[in-house]
Amino acid sequence: MMQSFHANDERAKYYRADRTFRVVLVHDYLNQLGGAEKVVGVLHEMFPEAPVYTSIVDRNRLWSNLADADIRPSFMQHIPLIRKKFKWFFMLYPFAFRMLRIPDCDVVISSSSAYAKGIKLPRRSRPVHICYCHTPMRFAWNFEQYIRNETSSKILKILARCFVPVLKQWDKATSKQVDLFIANSRTVQERIKRVYNREAIVVHPPVDLPERLVRNPEPYFLILSRLVSYKRLDLAVEACTRAGLPLIVIGDGPDRARLQALAGDNVKFLGFQPQDVILEHLARCKALIFPGEEDFGITPVEAHAQGRPVVAYRAGGALDTVIEGVNGLFFEKQSPEALIEALMKVDSYDWDPTVIRQAAERFSRSRFEERMKQLLSRVVLEGRKRIESVALPADMLEKGITQ
Repeated sequence: MMQSFHANDERAKYYRADRTFRVVLVHDYLNQLGGAEKVVGVLHEMFPEAPVYTSIVDRNRLWSNLADADIRPSFMQHIPLIRKKFKWFFMLYPFAFRMLRIPDCDVVISSSSAYAKGIKLPRRSRPVHICYCHTPMRFAWNFEQYIRNETSSKILKILARCFVPVLKQWDKATSKQVDLFIANSRTVQERIKRVYNREAIVVHPPVDLPERLVRNPEPYFLILSRLVSYKRLDLAVEACTRAGLPLIVIGDGPDRARLQALAGDNVKFLGFQPQDVILEHLARCKALIFPGEEDFGITPVEAHAQGRPVVAYRAGGALDTVIEGVNGLFFEKQSPEALIEALMKVDSYDWDPTVIRQAAERFSRSRFEERMKQLLSRVVLEGRKRIESVALPADMLEKGITQ
C-alpha cells in the first residue's frame, strides 16, 4: 500500500478537488548507518505506508525508524557477497534501478547520492519525480579521490576507471527525468548546477535535537564518523598524534586499519557505539573535528545540539552549519599542520553552549518536514513542470526554503 499525501493548499481546487497523492520512496542502498539513511528514515515516518525501493538492504544495519518499512530491493539482493562487497558491483546498479518496477503513483521521492534517481518511472501514471540529492555521484565525478583507499585491487581500480565515462553519461541522462532537485546544502546545489545544469532548492537534512546533556567538557577531541577514506579522518588522527592531543574516534569502516596504523597512544578507537554513548561523548568533548569536505554533514549539527564547538575544514556543508567564532572554527588547508593550528586555538575562545545550541535549531526535523511538505504540495500542483519553470510563491521564500 502506498502512502497518500493531501495537498493542504487552497490551490488544490485548481488541480483536483480533495486529490490524494500516492508516494513512493527510492534510495541507493540501505546497508549502512549514514546521514543519507537518516533522511530516508524521516521520509518513511512522514509517509509510513510508502514502499521504499532500493538496490540492496541489510536489515541488521538499518536505523530504528526504518525497521518497519516496506523495503523492496532489486535482484542484486541475491548476489553472493553483496553485503560485504557491495562496492565491487558498481557496474550493475544502473541496471538494477532500471529493472525495478514501481507501481503507479503520483510522486516519486528519490534519496540519491548515486543511482536512485535513475529509477524507471511508470509510464501510465507519469509521476512527478523529486530527487533529494545528497551529491551528484561521487564515484563518477570525483573518482580519483573516492577510489584512493577504497580497494587495494589494481584490477578492480582499472575496471572502475574504464567504467567512469559510461557512468557519467548515464548519470547526466537520468538527471533529465527529475522534475525537481532538492539539494542538502549550498555546496551540493552548486554541484547540481555544474554537473547536471539544473537548478535546485536547498532543504537541509533533518537533525534530531535531543535535550542537551549538561556536562563539563573534558580535554579530548572527538571524531564521529564512518571510517572511509574520502572523509579525510587521517588528518585528525595524524594531527592529534603529532601534537599529543587526546582524540577519541567513534565509528567503524573499511579505513579503520589504516587509521589505527597512523595513530599514537593518545588516539583511542571505540568502534561502533550505541546512541547513548555517542551523545555522552558529544556532550563531554572539547570539540568535534570535521576534517573532510562533506556534502552536508549531520554530525556537526549533532555536536552543536550538545553545545559543543566544531573544528571543520572550510568547504562543503560545513559552510552551512559552522559560524566562525560562534559555534566553531575553520582550517583552510587539508593538512595536519593547518588542523593543528586550529585545534590549538580552541581553548582561546569562550564558547557559549546556549548560543551554540540555538544555532543547531535551524536544522530541526520539524523544519525539514514543513519544507518538504510545502514543496511537495506546490510541485505536484504544478504538474510535471521543472523547477526552472515553477514560480515559487512568496510565502515559501519568506520561510527560507531556498536559503
